[in-house]
Amino acid sequence: MTATILTFAPAPAWPATMPAAKHTAPPALTRVDSLRTRGGADVHIHRDSDGSLSSDCTGCGEYAWTHHGSRAFAEDHAARCIRRPRTVAA
Repeated sequence: MTATILTFAPAPAWPATMPAAKHTAPPALTRVDSLRTRGGADVHIHRDSDGSLSSDCTGCGEYAWTHHGSRAFAEDHAARCIRRPRTVAA
């Protein structure tokens, strides 16, 4: 029976020796509009740096995103959502 000896290469030193990568924060969203829901909450519509639109609802918390230039998705949600605005936790 022959014994097999395994040897492992040492771990690379690159994490400790490489300079830290510069972190760049993504561009801030630009608020385009706010729509009132049937429950009294707001749907905030934002435009991203790539031209896409997103929305978030202060009632139910739904987040939606589209790459189309239309804000119809947010208008539809505002017309359907009946949740009251969420209160901020203390």
